[in-house]
Amino acid sequence: MPVLPQIIQGGMGAGVSNWSLANAVSRLGQLGVVSGTALDVILARRLQDGDAGGHMRRAIAAFPFPDMAGRVLKKYFVEGGRPEGAPYRAIPMYARTGSARELVELCIVGNFVEVFLAREGHAGPVGINYLEKIQLPVLPSIYGAMLAGVAAVLMGAGIPIRVPGILDHFVLHEAAEYPLAITGSVEGDDTLMRFNPSDWIEGEPPALKRPLFLPIIASNTLALTLQRKANGRVDGFIIEGPTAGGHNAPPRGKPALSAAGEPVYGERDVVDLGKMRELGLPFWLAGGRGTAEGLQDALASGAAGVQVGTAFAYCDESGLDAVTKARVLALARTGEAHVFTDPVASPTGFPFKVVQLEGTMSSEAEYLARTRICDLGYLREPYRKDDGATGYRCASEPVAQYVAKGGGEENAQGRKCLCNALMADVGIPQTRGGIAEKTLVTSGDDVADIARFLRPGETSYSAADVVARLLEAS
Repeated sequence: MPVLPQIIQGGMGAGVSNWSLANAVSRLGQLGVVSGTALDVILARRLQDGDAGGHMRRAIAAFPFPDMAGRVLKKYFVEGGRPEGAPYRAIPMYARTGSARELVELCIVGNFVEVFLAREGHAGPVGINYLEKIQLPVLPSIYGAMLAGVAAVLMGAGIPIRVPGILDHFVLHEAAEYPLAITGSVEGDDTLMRFNPSDWIEGEPPALKRPLFLPIIASNTLALTLQRKANGRVDGFIIEGPTAGGHNAPPRGKPALSAAGEPVYGERDVVDLGKMRELGLPFWLAGGRGTAEGLQDALASGAAGVQVGTAFAYCDESGLDAVTKARVLALARTGEAHVFTDPVASPTGFPFKVVQLEGTMSSEAEYLARTRICDLGYLREPYRKDDGATGYRCASEPVAQYVAKGGGEENAQGRKCLCNALMADVGIPQTRGGIAEKTLVTSGDDVADIARFLRPGETSYSAADVVARLLEAS
């Protein structure tokens, strides 16, 4: 990526920032980004729905290890799609050691497919976004994306200090390790996850290029720590403020809630851009920057540009379900689109932005009516069991199960199953007993103003419309 983009399209989780959106943005000379969250289950469900257009199969045919590709296709592809109302085939959950081979293969192929399709038909760079909080699949995910030629790895929601070294190892097809954060672990415990490409390679592997590493940060301290202590090269930073969608960094200092029950952010949560300039690395500003003025202000402050998510989430090319897009856009047109920063919705403990939308899991009634289940497990918390083994629990699983695993009952209150809800957001909800999972839509605060991208008389807009508006003053 010799020329730095002014616009980075946000990597909105679990299929919203899909290959189609990233492809469209990269064609426009900016950095299109796919979400790297749950690409295994997303690929499996797209295949079970019959792979309309044949895009998944076309990408799988280009995967460099044909036997692995064949196994994935054989297991999950359903000609014509699964019967209406039938549940999706379950996939195994990850563990620190001993994850099912079929799961790891699905992960590698899923990440390859998304990046391959995002890169198809143009020469622009494509990035992939991961959450550091989702650690268990991180190694095979990154390797799969690199096999497809990903140009940049973005990562937030944690301290990804060991990721640069992974990129350095994988570009040579060498083994890499990543420490798993295990609650209650003690000195001497083995917490490392290990991935050796040679265990998965068939024949002569393709030559790889090391992608840029762009961590997403919310404080000067974290930026300085990553620059000084990361085990490899950091290439720049994305500075994300608390108005951005998805997970937000918690406020610094003593936690406080507003009268409406939202986290209160203050001066300590504002990144000092002067100190960022002193680090000598490019940076992009994110959160409420989706306007031409926002881009120009960022450039004037010394930033390379902006990262924009919410505006792209509601454009034609994004993976967000079309009905949901239309509903939120209709609310925005009448000034009724509203986001609540929920301090407890996410089982991670991070504040989580939730669009208030009737009939979704933003409704207390819908939340209480849902039977709690944890069958995807991406946000589970690893913990040390009494015998020293690693267990897994989630604050949004059935409360009795969570408590039996040592979790506090009070910590389970109000927690929502983001894994299942985010699958519903992109039109692939799991169905149990004829009942489909409900959506839970996340967006930044500026969802209230997304109608500005609509042309007169139109009810939808494209990624090109967003880019054109952002570059108006350039």
